This record gives sequence, structure tokens and C-alpha cells, in this order.
Amino acid sequence: MRIGELAAQTGVSPKTIRYYEDIGLLPAPPRTPSGYREYGGDAPARLGFVRTAQAVGLTLGEIREVLAFRDCGEAPCPHVRQLIEQHAAELTERIAALTAVRAELELLAQRARTTSATAATNAVFCHIIEG
Repeated sequence: MRIGELAAQTGVSPKTIRYYEDIGLLPAPPRTPSGYREYGGDAPARLGFVRTAQAVGLTLGEIREVLAFRDCGEAPCPHVRQLIEQHAAELTERIAALTAVRAELELLAQRARTTSATAATNAVFCHIIEG
């Protein structure tokens, strides 16, 4: 299957397919005598895996590692489990930090509603933030 067909079947642009090939996520396919890439039957599934793994937060480098396990005949699932646990822990930390920022913003919004926008204060920049 040529790159246009693969793109149409997977919803991944030809440019992105070529990029994935360049960075090792998709093996370089053989070429026809006229130079067209001729992708094998597993290319759509591989692209689907890449897109799904990206959607859950894996980086392209991490996805390349997972695919390398599979390409060497090893089970990638233990490595994937580790990556997922790591990403989940990082996400929990980010959510906690964002929750703290949101609470601070809500306090500032309350202050903004209860003070005059032109109130004379000793604030250097803005009394809403500086208190």
C-alpha cells in the first residue's frame, strides 16, 4: 500500500507518516522501481498503536522504546506498565499543583470582586495580586 492509501486508511497525514519513519517509529518500507514507498499490511496497526499511545501521554521516544521491544521479539507490556504508572504519578502531581494554583486564583478573583479597581494602594503593580 502506498503512502496516500495508508494516510487515508489511518487518518495520519503523509508528512507525519514520513516523520514517523524518519524517527524510527515506522520501519522504512521497500520502494517500487519508480521510488514509491510500499507499506506492508502491519503499517496501519502500528500507526494506530502510535496514535493511541500518544493519546494517553507517552512521548514519541517512549513509544519508540516500546516498539523496539516488540520488534526484537520481546513482550513490551512490562515496560508499558512501568511507563503508564510513571505517567499516572506525574499526572497526579500536576493535578495537585494545578489545584493549588486554581485555589489561589479563586482567592484573587474574590479579592478583585470586593475591591475597587481604582483603589489607592501602596501596590507597585496591581493591588489584586499584591494584596
